[in-house]
Amino acid sequence: MSLFFRPLFEKESSTYTYLLADSDTKEAIIIDAVAETQQRDIGLIEELGLDLKYIIETHVHADHITSSCPLKQKFVNAQIVLGETNPVACADVLIKDGDNLQFGQYDITAMSTPGHTDGCMSFIVGDKVFTGDALLIRSCGRCDFQGGSAEKLFDSISRLFTLPDETYVYPAHDYGGRTVSS
Repeated sequence: MSLFFRPLFEKESSTYTYLLADSDTKEAIIIDAVAETQQRDIGLIEELGLDLKYIIETHVHADHITSSCPLKQKFVNAQIVLGETNPVACADVLIKDGDNLQFGQYDITAMSTPGHTDGCMSFIVGDKVFTGDALLIRSCGRCDFQGGSAEKLFDSISRLFTLPDETYVYPAHDYGGRTVSS
């Protein structure tokens, strides 16, 4: 059993998308796919022969224009996953803190991390946590937009810091060329 993991970067918005797959079953997930790179993502998924099971969004926000719905049109069996406080018309699965999903032999655990927006979710896969805009590298997401809360963001980051020291942090954005933190 081995995990295929590919971070993908979109320069204009400094946004990271993450593609993960079980190398044996070819079941895959994509986290925070953005509109500007949907053709790249579709091409990569097809080239690798992956079976896209979940299209996961860490949050819904103006600086994060998703390609979830177009990806769902291409990969009709994939399910769009959002936090339960982000009901979007094309969402298939609304999750809450502690919910688990599975692709191949891998578990995905949802962790509610509000503050940047009220509906921010982080997702844990093995020794990786995908934090969206809640926790960035050497920073955190802004909380001065509609739905943001400094108090909730502080609590969310404090909670993320309780994950094991071996956990790698993968944010939705980085503006300084960094790719991962721990």
